[in-house]
Amino acid sequence: MLSIKKGIFDIIWIINIVQVAAGEYYTVGLKKNGTLIAMGYNGVNQCDVSSWTDIIKVTAGDSHTVGLKKDGTVIAVGYNNDGRCNVSNWADISQIALGWDYTVGLKKDGTVIATGDNRYDQCNIGNWKDIIQISAGGRHTIGLKSDETVISTGDNRYDQCNIGNWKDIIKVTTGWLHTVGLKKDGTVVAVGRSNDGQCDVGGWTDIIQISAGEYYTVGLKKDGTAVAVGYNSSGQCDVDSWKNIIQITAGGLHTVGLKSDGTAVAVGDNYYGQCNVDYKND
Repeated sequence: MLSIKKGIFDIIWIINIVQVAAGEYYTVGLKKNGTLIAMGYNGVNQCDVSSWTDIIKVTAGDSHTVGLKKDGTVIAVGYNNDGRCNVSNWADISQIALGWDYTVGLKKDGTVIATGDNRYDQCNIGNWKDIIQISAGGRHTIGLKSDETVISTGDNRYDQCNIGNWKDIIKVTTGWLHTVGLKKDGTVVAVGRSNDGQCDVGGWTDIIQISAGEYYTVGLKKDGTAVAVGYNSSGQCDVDSWKNIIQITAGGLHTVGLKSDGTAVAVGDNYYGQCNVDYKND
């Protein structure tokens, strides 16, 4: 178990960022020009993304980073002993999602592919179709269908895959052992492990985006503010003061928000500098 230095950080990333991604102990930012910057833990080279170009979406996981290129191909760095980074032959991809030790890709035709560890059947998505969004958790995978229902596969020991009765869902996100869905009326539903209150989202309203961390959940409201519930050991849920946020991402023990002016804010564990989003670039 890694030692964690507790603290709360609220620092400005002074650069034109269009998307942020929070990994387990690191953070990645996608710039307007399709290149990336990263900071935090880099023990298995998961932050070695400075040479990437033409990226339109980036996803950060436990210890690997995957980028979606504008031509629909995919690039990956980081830990790969289980094949989670074996994506060089992928094509026609429209979205990517990272689980703990695997990678999932949504194709433009609504089908899904996956690579990496499959001990819990989390990669058994070969028969999925009509999918419009994917999310990968600890060892379970969730797919949002075009009819606003949800499909799942993988580890279900805490009922995190019990989403068969969900409807009117427009966004899904997965934590380590929980699953969260955003409904089109701006309310939120959740299933799975909630020992730390990470599924206590029943009172949320006016939500436009959700992101699940390891044991917590963050929501972005219509007015650009944020709410959070769950495990808060390092202040990763301390987002009440945020304003003008247009995107949120929850990592292991830190949360990053992208502001409307292209800067970013971060709170939570900063042991490896993953919250040091004060990077400057012309």
